[in-house]
Amino acid sequence: MNAELPVISVAQDLAARIAALSPETLPSGVRSKCEDLLIDVVGLCVTARNEDYIKSALAGCDDDGPCTAIGHARTLSSASAAFINGTAAHGEDFDDTFEGGPVHAGAVIVPAVLAACERRDLDGPSALLGIAVGTEVMCRLSTVVPKAAHKAGFHPTAIYGVMGAAAGVGAALGLLPKQMVDALGIAGSFASGIIEYLAEGAWTKRLHPGWAAQSGIRAALLARGGFYGPRTVFEGVHGLFHGFAHTTQGNYAALTEGFGTEWVTETLAFKPYPCGTMAHPYIDCARRLAARGIKASDIKELICEVAEGTVHRLWEPLAVKQRPPNGYAAKFATPYILATGFVKGGVGLSDFTASAVRDEAVLALAAKVRYVIDPDNPYPNNFTGHIRAVLNDGRVVEERQPHFRGGAHEPLTRADLVEKFMLNAGHGGWDDARSDAALKVLAGLYKGKVELTPLRG
Repeated sequence: MNAELPVISVAQDLAARIAALSPETLPSGVRSKCEDLLIDVVGLCVTARNEDYIKSALAGCDDDGPCTAIGHARTLSSASAAFINGTAAHGEDFDDTFEGGPVHAGAVIVPAVLAACERRDLDGPSALLGIAVGTEVMCRLSTVVPKAAHKAGFHPTAIYGVMGAAAGVGAALGLLPKQMVDALGIAGSFASGIIEYLAEGAWTKRLHPGWAAQSGIRAALLARGGFYGPRTVFEGVHGLFHGFAHTTQGNYAALTEGFGTEWVTETLAFKPYPCGTMAHPYIDCARRLAARGIKASDIKELICEVAEGTVHRLWEPLAVKQRPPNGYAAKFATPYILATGFVKGGVGLSDFTASAVRDEAVLALAAKVRYVIDPDNPYPNNFTGHIRAVLNDGRVVEERQPHFRGGAHEPLTRADLVEKFMLNAGHGGWDDARSDAALKVLAGLYKGKVELTPLRG
């Protein structure tokens, strides 16, 4: 063995910890969060099922099989089902967020594990274990070198998602520790996802979770079949972090230390608005300003304190973020988003259509928005918001939001998530009876067979 290589690699340490887990050992808080993920992800798949990007994604699949594409009659291979469901779940940018990353775990892990379990006829407890393990791996990975992947031009959900999906599917399949190491090693070569979608609002961000989900399945199956992967996939000189974070000097203890006894999965946040997570606190600030009786015509300018790490995605080029070219680009344009919240009293799915992004009242206010960098902003550990409104009469009015509503400080309840599910399913064309029946299926999924047939069509 090369003397420079570790005796026990990070992947080997992690695989041993995963192997020690079972569905019965999962804390109640983790199980509850995995139940929440099912509800949220399935609802999001339904809401996107008739959108153009899902129609295009389905048209690109030529490998039909026995697995469920949620909300569709057509069935696919496990890989393609995971791809379609992952793409749909993330398509409206309404899915869960891990604030320490940030990454969107549910849209990757739930589709990957459900497709693998459906194809292999695995039971609900296996799915529960897989979703818990995959989510935990993905979220922890995003904290090894915080912000670095985004800064390097990559989408953390895509990069860390494939690793989490491989771990989650591997756990559900019952891979041996050596096989799990190989699965992670193989998955590292499947990782991909650049953020050039930001330039003109292209659709590629939408497919990143789907690609990661299907790649995780393939990595786990290859490993189970005996294919070797590098055991130093994380910390190696040519490993994952070297490639996507441009460093091998990471806090690998953030991935492995306490794995299986301390769960960051319990802190997952669920979105109240269908747009970039870091914009949410600014929406809340804008809504409170409007509630004070301030009119858009009273405003001279709106100045926002922001985290430096969010500027390249949500604030620049400023003129484009004030007047986004299309509905998808608008989801990552904080000036447009907060102006929408102020003018309309909230932000919903209908605010990201081709016509909505041409609303002159919203665009006029968005043109008054600018930002200054706050060097003490706690991002990515906490998402905050701030608006200082300078009025035409000289008055200055400020609002601050100290945390992301829907996150650890102010989580959405199960009732909130069920309400969100019903609204999303209704948007996707399901009536209340169909939606209620789906919720009953999801309520029992972790207890018996993984039966997804009622979610088709």
